[in-house]
Amino acid sequence: MIVRRSENLAPVHSDIRGPLYVESQRMAKEGIKVLRMNTGNPAAFGFGMPDSVRNALLANADKAVAYCDLKGMPEAREAICAYHKGKGVRDITPEDIYIGNGVSELVLMCLLALCNKGDEILVPSPSYSLWSNSAYIAGGRPVFYACDESGGWFPDVSDIRKKITKRTRAIVVINPNNPTGAVYPKEVLLDIAQAARENGLIIFADEIYDRLLMDGAEHYSIAALAPDLMVITTNGLSKSHIICGFRCGWMCVSGYKGKAEDYMEGIFQLAAMRLCANALTQLVIPAALADDASTKAMLVPGGRLYEQREVTFRELAKIDGLTCVKNRAAFYAFPKVDVKKFNITSDRQFALDLLHEKHILMVPGSGFDMPAPDHFRIVMLPEPQEMEQAMKDLGDFLRHYKQA
Repeated sequence: MIVRRSENLAPVHSDIRGPLYVESQRMAKEGIKVLRMNTGNPAAFGFGMPDSVRNALLANADKAVAYCDLKGMPEAREAICAYHKGKGVRDITPEDIYIGNGVSELVLMCLLALCNKGDEILVPSPSYSLWSNSAYIAGGRPVFYACDESGGWFPDVSDIRKKITKRTRAIVVINPNNPTGAVYPKEVLLDIAQAARENGLIIFADEIYDRLLMDGAEHYSIAALAPDLMVITTNGLSKSHIICGFRCGWMCVSGYKGKAEDYMEGIFQLAAMRLCANALTQLVIPAALADDASTKAMLVPGGRLYEQREVTFRELAKIDGLTCVKNRAAFYAFPKVDVKKFNITSDRQFALDLLHEKHILMVPGSGFDMPAPDHFRIVMLPEPQEMEQAMKDLGDFLRHYKQA
């Protein structure tokens, strides 16, 4: 008997850890050194977690031996609640907070509890594929709305409105955005909220990079701007406090829930099934949210993230056939490549050719649900000197590249 995977997995793609990553592992086993710029994993590039996080973990480890509350440890949820109140989110309590084994677990829980077969979730393009993949797994269907590259990668709200149907259940807003690093202005967020309001939709707000801001950018929480709407905001410590492996994420449910009691009961059911999230990681949440000094130090002139970004864009500007909107948050760049100049018909082949020739692993734009083969994501985490060399290697590769 042939045992086949669920049909829900047929459209699922995980390019960050997909075939290109597998190929890079094969090359590494052959002794080829590969610069893995496929995933936003700061610790792999020498970033260290803050002492406040380390001390909180070591000093309190015994408190994490038993199962905790299925929503999370009270002290951690109180700290998270205070954090979101500090961003202007109203009328929330620690009971509105769920802690998960990373944001990934919580996103899947939210969509499993929401979607019936054929239900639609509006998702930005480009976007982190967690959202589209979770919609597929839940039996739903992601419908992609455009983000305007010429307008700073902000969502095209008119396109959002065009894509709303009777099957639409929610709008996903990824702000700051992965993979573009865009930070959305208040006016755009208010327009998205109005579209949700008029159509009775939930808003899922992915704000994992809200503490990684540069150039004076200001982050607005859409939950604070739309207190009358049901907004589920996801966030965590993986990027801001360099603890991706801790899998420490949470969600905050805010706004009007008057017609969503049954939905919230579904989320509760799913949370109860896994008993609780990893209790060890929850120990560090209060200390981490009280200590943002190390995060801010990375984002100003002289800080690693800032300097790595500057050298990346300085070198990108020298490459003929590439354009790129400068990020204002996170540590990603999302260049556009001139497909006619390089005869590119497959961005995955482009990324594979780059891997084989220059030993640099990047994720093509199709991995972020871009319809055309003309983008790829750069993870700007290597040290400035290594980042500079990688961009020079990219330029050297493109000077002669033509796709067959």
